[in-house]
Amino acid sequence: MRTLEMDYCHGDQVASHCHAEDQLIYAASGVMRVSSAGGDWVIPGGHALWVPAGVSHAIRMQGVVSMRTLLLDAGIACCQVIVVSGLLRELILAASRMLDRRYGEHARALILNELSAARRIHAFVPTPSHPRLRAWCEGFLQDPAQDLTLAQCGAQLNLSARSVARLFQRELGMSYGEWRARARVMLSQQCLAQGQPILNVALEHGYQSASAFTAMFKRILGYAPSDWQHNLTRGH
Repeated sequence: MRTLEMDYCHGDQVASHCHAEDQLIYAASGVMRVSSAGGDWVIPGGHALWVPAGVSHAIRMQGVVSMRTLLLDAGIACCQVIVVSGLLRELILAASRMLDRRYGEHARALILNELSAARRIHAFVPTPSHPRLRAWCEGFLQDPAQDLTLAQCGAQLNLSARSVARLFQRELGMSYGEWRARARVMLSQQCLAQGQPILNVALEHGYQSASAFTAMFKRILGYAPSDWQHNLTRGH
């Protein structure tokens, strides 16, 4: 087991790269957005992303970020965002100070046990492989407040609305509206983690009211944004 410790300023980026070992990327503070060929993950403070060996990924920082990374094999086959328990947090922070190999092995066993029991959260936004649609989706992720109809999206892609609808289903397994709603909810977690008012977050992500945003957030994630903020604060 190896550890890496890095602190970043708002807007800093880590270029696309991969590791020979499995990796646990922990946001001790701040929010990270991790991008891969298949899509994006949002890692709020107090959460971590598991990245299997060989998966290329880039990272963008939202706010001042304190990143702690563990490189170890846990047998987890796919990327996933987990809620970091108090015990796991202390183990991650202490791992870099464990010079005695015996203590390191004990810590590794405890970390693997905590990882297997950790709660997973929905924090993934898939992106398509189709070049033009991928470029459009990446543009939307930069400006989730835009409110284009399917026909308007098609006009930008020089495709019919029906062709765009088929592309979304074929490439992403969901409709245009479903993908857009999921992207907005996932991206909103970056702002919620910073403690921004729910109404402000709603307006910045294309909703006309806090109630409409809350309803969609709850439909996708299963709980309200206010509960999400409360649990995040309690986790610290």
